[in-house]
Amino acid sequence: QSPRSRDQLDEPLLRVAKATAPNTHSHPLDPALDLARNGLQTIQTNVKDYTCTVVKRERINGELLDYEYMYAKVRNRKAQNGRVLSPFSVYMYFLKPTDVKGREVIYVEGRNDNKLVAHEGGMKGRLLPTVWLRPTGVLAMRGQRYPITELGIEKLVAKLIERGEQERAAGNQDCKVTFHENAKINGRTCTLLQIKHPEPSPDLEFHLAQIFIDDELQVPIRYAAYDFPLTPGGQPAVLEEYTYLDIKLNVGL
Repeated sequence: QSPRSRDQLDEPLLRVAKATAPNTHSHPLDPALDLARNGLQTIQTNVKDYTCTVVKRERINGELLDYEYMYAKVRNRKAQNGRVLSPFSVYMYFLKPTDVKGREVIYVEGRNDNKLVAHEGGMKGRLLPTVWLRPTGVLAMRGQRYPITELGIEKLVAKLIERGEQERAAGNQDCKVTFHENAKINGRTCTLLQIKHPEPSPDLEFHLAQIFIDDELQVPIRYAAYDFPLTPGGQPAVLEEYTYLDIKLNVGL
C-alpha cells in the first residue's frame, strides 16, 4: 500500500482496562525497567526492520501542535564485533496535515556526511530545492522535540530506560506503577504500563506516562506523556504522544 493511499486516517483510538499491581521491588520503577529491558533485548534480537504509520503530537515551546501522520520505513542498527552490518535508517513520507503533506525525508546512519535529505511535497516541492541537513540543526529540528536519529520503537524503549534509570538513581520513590491488561489501540490488544508521579518536582519530566505494548508483536505501539495539572484535580496536558499504526515487522527493507 503506497503512502499516498493512507491519507484518510483518524486520531488513534484507545481503550484502557482494569489495572493490575506489579510485583514488589525495591523501587516502584523496577517492574517497568525490567519490562523495558526485556523488551529492548527482544527488539534488538528479533526486529530487523518494519513499516508503519507514525502518528505524533508534541508540545513545542508551550504550544501543543497538530497531529502529524507519517508513513515510515525503519531499519534498525545491527552490529557485530564492533562492525556495523546494517546502519540505522529511516524513510518518512508525510501524509497530513496539509502543510506538510508530500514531504519526504531519508536518513542513513553514517552516510551522506551523517545528514538527512529532504524535500517538500506539492507546490512547495516544485519551488523549493532538496536540502541536506544536520539532524540536530535548527532547520531539521523546527517543530520537533527530537531529531530523526531518535525515531522508532527501539530508540523509544532505550530512551524510556535511560529516563527511568536516571529517576531511580536520583532516589525519587514517589511514583505509582501499574499494569493494565487488555488495553486497546485501534483494535489491537495491548498491555498498558502506566507511571504516575503525584507531585511535581524539578527533576521529573512528566506527571503521567503510558506505554502500550502490543501483546502479539511484543513491541510498544504507543507512548504518551502528560504534564502536571495547572490546578489540583485539573486535566493533565499532553507533552508528547507517538502511536505506531499498522506495524509490519521484518519486511526485508
